[in-house]
Amino acid sequence: MTPGSDSYILFTLAGTTYALRSEYVRHMEMCDHVTRVPNAPAYVDGVVSSRGQVVPVINLRARFGFDRVEADARTRLIIVELESRVVALLADSAREFVTIRPDSIQPPGTALAGLSGEYLEGIATIGDRLVLILNVKDIVNAANAPGFAVV
Repeated sequence: MTPGSDSYILFTLAGTTYALRSEYVRHMEMCDHVTRVPNAPAYVDGVVSSRGQVVPVINLRARFGFDRVEADARTRLIIVELESRVVALLADSAREFVTIRPDSIQPPGTALAGLSGEYLEGIATIGDRLVLILNVKDIVNAANAPGFAVV
């Protein structure tokens, strides 16, 4: 890793590239069977068993207001952990790790406030791509809706 750079996992969602700090990513896996649970928020698809642990699945498409799509061979669960809470984030695809220099990241700006911008840490430029960097804490905390606890 380049000194002064941070490591990220890149994933796609609705044709856009997003990034999560790799320090929060436990592992990635293919999306197998998600078990629905009653009274879960609309963006929580249910739970999965991941390495012996029952983990809630947040559908990022639903959370960000995009249309849902059927899972396919490219669909991935990104298992993240923050402050002993573990959540699976459902993404269209994920497989790329990169380092991003802090000077290539800009704040999301006021234009995105109130939209999905509440989950954004910043926007990075990687080559000719714009990458939206997500704030893992805000996404994991969003899973803690009333009546649905993340363990």
